[in-house]
Amino acid sequence: MKIALIAALALSLTAAGCVTAQEQRALDAEKCQGYGFRARTDAFAQCLQAIDLNRAANLRAWAYRDFGPYGGYGYYGYRGW
Repeated sequence: MKIALIAALALSLTAAGCVTAQEQRALDAEKCQGYGFRARTDAFAQCLQAIDLNRAANLRAWAYRDFGPYGGYGYYGYRGW
């Protein structure tokens, strides 16, 4: 009984952190409007694009990071795949 309750709680906390694409777009639009851009303008579209590109760059950087002790390179100066 306790295990099921803990599992349900963990699942609900995990799902609470998820954001749909529409919700993310709305959050990005709010951020650009907060910067002073008006909707349906070229500057607003560029703001949304910059946010999206920054998010993609952060995901790539996270995916390519290395947990090795020598700052991303193996013991002999090459990446140890």
